[in-house]
Amino acid sequence: MLTLIKMPIILVIEDDKDIANLIAYHLEKANYKIITAYDGETALDLVKKQHPALIILDLLLPKIDGLEICRIFKANEDTKNIPIIMVTAKGEEIDKIVGFELGADDYIVKPFSPRELVLRVKAVLRRLSLPKDKSILEADGLKVDIDGYKVSIDGEPVHLTITEFNLLVALMKKRGRVFSREVLLEKVWAYSFEGYDRTVDVHIKRLRQKLKDRAYLIETVRGVGYRFKE
Repeated sequence: MLTLIKMPIILVIEDDKDIANLIAYHLEKANYKIITAYDGETALDLVKKQHPALIILDLLLPKIDGLEICRIFKANEDTKNIPIIMVTAKGEEIDKIVGFELGADDYIVKPFSPRELVLRVKAVLRRLSLPKDKSILEADGLKVDIDGYKVSIDGEPVHLTITEFNLLVALMKKRGRVFSREVLLEKVWAYSFEGYDRTVDVHIKRLRQKLKDRAYLIETVRGVGYRFKE
């Protein structure tokens, strides 16, 4: 008896049909099922009907722009945990920071290598499929429930993106150990590409902001990387 393997659904939101077809072609070769939306309104409707495992999102879209789409998805209980990879011609630092602030899990700038995009997709989905430890991590009122994907400070919930959560867990599990940016990229993002270590810095900054007066628990080791206070 044959067992049918369900392919993960990926929603590509891209108004340039040539680029959308290029992305779809390479992801279908990697055994993903692709659905495509060419504008923001169609994307909102497709997410409700198809429940994709991951979204690839262009920023410059007609009707509703990509940042607003990301904001809508991350504010909705049904879609907030769907990982988003932003793909855009905007490569400025501020665009990346805004994307990460809204909850994007990764960011890739056009023109991009299709192989790199496929690797990024696999890395994000791999992180979500890893078995969760049934354990609690605590430090000075900061509590992380790994199994429940919950973070709180003195009992008050702290809302982190999946990437921020995984970054915090990676640091807390090895208190006192210094992680270079390259190692964190491999542990948290599951890839390493030259020039993307700035991604770690942006997420550390956002994580510290959300931890507020517990931000001191994440220490910078100048010239090396970061560690969680021992």
